[in-house]
Amino acid sequence: MLLTVLFIIAAVWFIFGYYWYGGYLANVFELDDNNETPAHSKFDGVDYVPAHPMVLLGHHFASIAGAGPIVGPIAAASTWGWLPAFLWVTIGSVFFGGVHDMGAVVASMRHGGLSMGEVIKEWVGPRAKKLFLIFTWLALVLVIAVFLELAAKTLADNAAVAFAASMYILLALIFGYMVYKWNVSLGVSTLIMVPLVFLAVIVGVYVPGVANLFKFSVTTWKWILLVYIFLASILPVWVLLQPRDYLSSWLLYASVLIGGVGMLFGPKFMAGVTNTLPAYKGFAPADGKYLWPFLFITIACGAISGFHSLVGSGTTSKQIDKESHARMIGYGGMLLEGIVATIAIGTVIMTGGKAGNPLAIFGAGIGKFATIFGIPQSVGTAIGLLALNSFILTSLDTATRLARYQFQEFFNGKVDRYTASIIGILFAMILVFSKATDAAGNPIPMWKVIWPVFGSANQLVAGLALLGLGVWVIRGLKKKAGFAMYPMYFMMITTITALGFLVVDKWQTSKVLSITAALLIILALWLAYEAYLALHAKKAE
Repeated sequence: MLLTVLFIIAAVWFIFGYYWYGGYLANVFELDDNNETPAHSKFDGVDYVPAHPMVLLGHHFASIAGAGPIVGPIAAASTWGWLPAFLWVTIGSVFFGGVHDMGAVVASMRHGGLSMGEVIKEWVGPRAKKLFLIFTWLALVLVIAVFLELAAKTLADNAAVAFAASMYILLALIFGYMVYKWNVSLGVSTLIMVPLVFLAVIVGVYVPGVANLFKFSVTTWKWILLVYIFLASILPVWVLLQPRDYLSSWLLYASVLIGGVGMLFGPKFMAGVTNTLPAYKGFAPADGKYLWPFLFITIACGAISGFHSLVGSGTTSKQIDKESHARMIGYGGMLLEGIVATIAIGTVIMTGGKAGNPLAIFGAGIGKFATIFGIPQSVGTAIGLLALNSFILTSLDTATRLARYQFQEFFNGKVDRYTASIIGILFAMILVFSKATDAAGNPIPMWKVIWPVFGSANQLVAGLALLGLGVWVIRGLKKKAGFAMYPMYFMMITTITALGFLVVDKWQTSKVLSITAALLIILALWLAYEAYLALHAKKAE
């Protein structure tokens, strides 16, 4: 019964939150379809292109997800118990992540489709903008490096997934031309292409001879993906980004449907579980990680994640057709991710809390749930793994495009998209292909040296984005901004505390990591001080 109860509570709560709190935010932001969005006012056929709301929801949902709503909740539930993880996912998605994501989309939409850096520049100051963009660009380069590694390994490890992923990229190119150039309706194009995506999964599983044609080494896949992300960054969004993310979103929706129905039939899957995962393991379990602040860093995308604000104020705001769509895409997209996180918690409960690779746990869980529909477990697992790969690939190519936007904005649009993309990719390649040494003197990729700080850095971006949003609401909209400022206080205090622990814990083994964490604390306090000065100056007028 546990899985069933958890899913029903989450689903009902998220639906209620969408109409109640999402409606409240829509009123605060005064969404009005009579206002022209940047997709129309700045249309250029490359970055600024209005999209059907379902297409854009597919892009946004797939981009913000990554592996975060799966890895984080599974790791947190395994460490502290399923109850703290579930509570943060449900409360965080409605009051933290939904506000953050929808706010970033709307704020960017009202500032010409530019990033939160531009919002911060106008309402806090130009120096704050530079600090924010430098930090977020470096964070995005790290994301590109890590997701390049993850995607290449996933594709190299599973030929069926590699085949299916390659096929739906090809199908996406055809889909883009069908909708935008050949004037085939979205409904007809969807009816044709989505079944072909699932057919690619089935062929990959049952025709290994075909799938094995896509069996390459991790290094080969890295080079293939480097070419792919460069093209994804510079091509018009309607050619590859929009259609690929839209088609891949159907894999994600299928996983949500399979996982949701599977959890409703939870007793069937819990029958053979002998060791149950405790609801609560304690504030400081055996590994010594305190529930606060670390649970709120471990669970990012399932409740609130700074990367979401970069997507919302990067690609999404440039493609939104009408202002009212911001609620469905920004707030609704976050709640969908909350559902994914809930299902992820369900999959680890089914294992009895046994340790393991979170991605493998999720894929195996979806495979078991799929048997409810008469789908063979192997096919269900392939769908789950391909959905995961879709998350990772989408976050990879979106992060590359976002890094290009950030770089161009830093130089006020004076750098072309080709140069900006190449520079971001080159820095990511340095992190992937250059070597450093760990505490034991063993060679490791450079990105692994600084990756432990990413979780805190990502949540710091969320706090800073909420700060920029709050200042805009207070100074620009002339309204109270408690809905943004209270979550901001919590995220900033939590993140700075986590970074403080990192400074102390890693000082003996990795001074690079400790110094990096200390610099992030200084950055957060500096930007908070800049915002205080901006608000204080406004009050003094």
